[in-house]
This record gives sequence, C-alpha cells and structure tokens, in this order.
Amino acid sequence: MQAIALHHTGPVELDHRQGPYGDVVLRQRGETYEIIANGCFLMDTSDGRSERLLVDAAYEVLDPAPGTPRPSVLIGGLGVGFSLAHAAGQDRWGRIVVVEREQAIVDWHREGPLDTVTADAQADPRVGIVLADLIAHLRDTGPAADTYDALCLDIDNGPDWTVTDDNRNLYTPTGLAACLRRLNPGGVLAVWSAQPSTAFEDALRRAGFAEVRTLEVPVARGVPDVVHLARRPR
Repeated sequence: MQAIALHHTGPVELDHRQGPYGDVVLRQRGETYEIIANGCFLMDTSDGRSERLLVDAAYEVLDPAPGTPRPSVLIGGLGVGFSLAHAAGQDRWGRIVVVEREQAIVDWHREGPLDTVTADAQADPRVGIVLADLIAHLRDTGPAADTYDALCLDIDNGPDWTVTDDNRNLYTPTGLAACLRRLNPGGVLAVWSAQPSTAFEDALRRAGFAEVRTLEVPVARGVPDVVHLARRPR
C-alpha cells in the first residue's frame, strides 16, 4: 500500500475493512494517519505523547533495581504503533509482546504506511505481535499463559468510553482479576484514558491492586488525557 501525497486537509480513506468487531478504517489527513473503528476516532500519528508516556510511566513505577533482569511488557492494542516503537527503542525493556485483535491494523504495520512507525520495532528480536482479542488473551489460564512485569493497555478511549460493548469486560471485576493474574508480583498495570475515572480507580482497588493513582497528560484543549496506574502487591 503506497502513501498518497495530499494537497488538501480533508481525510482520504486508504483502507476500509469489515472485521469480526466491526468496521476499521485507515485514513490520511495531510501527513497524518488516522485509525477509525466503528465510526469512532481511535488515534492518529500527529503526536504520540500519551502513548509514549503510557510505557514510561509503567517503567518508572516498576523502578527495577540495577542488575536485575530487564522487565517484560505486554502492550494491549497496536494502534498507530507509538507505544511499541517507544518500548522497542529502549534497551531497558526485555520481552515486548503486543496483542492486537484487528488483522487490518497488523497489516497496515507490516505491509502498509504505518511501517514508518514500527518497522524497526518489528525487526527487534524482543518483540512479538499476537493477533488476538486482548480480553480473551488475558483470561487464558492455559500453560502458555505468560506473566509480565507491566501491562500497558490502550484499546479504548477509556474505561467509560469503549470502542465496542464487549470491551467493557476488561474493566469489570473479572477483567481486572485477569490483569492481576497476568502480572508478576510487584507488576504494574497502566491504562490510557481520554478522561479521568474515579470509578475505575475504585474498581482497581476492589480488584486487589495497590498504589492506585492517575497521571495527567496535558492536551491543547479540554480535559487532560490520563494514565491510570496500579500495582500488583508483592
């Protein structure tokens, strides 16, 4: 798929797929690529600060001791690839696994214009991309169900604004219990949101997480983006 040179500000649709979870669209607006799911804007390549902060905040909470193994991280949602590219660009991370449920999004990174963001990361031997529904993947209790030092999740516009109805299951007691099980003792859960949610903070505490806090990400207009952070007790 070739990027299109544009001379106007209106979006151009590059690809439109009907997947198992609904419509997913890749658009280009000038030099910026946008992902739209079921008519809902997910993210674009215009900035990426909050996606990078999601990864950095998780590492800072982990604060691994010098000389210990590099921490592993599961990134929930490939999106435009900023979180993956940022993690892979840092030697301080060990194993990096990305779980993405939309084949179209994986294709746009492997064969389409989003490879400009993640080509180096995809070639990194630490990185693996798993095509699966994140919630089902986290709930897997089989012998191949790995645990991680950090879960960095960015699959919605937040716990209160999900892309599909079934994504709400991630933020339920059962979904948060699955996150807790997939974390090593002392591991960190980081969840991106377009707005803060005190209800989600309370849900994290009820699920057994400790050190629950919310980190604000300033934006040009409106309510700040946030990263919800919580730790599995040691």
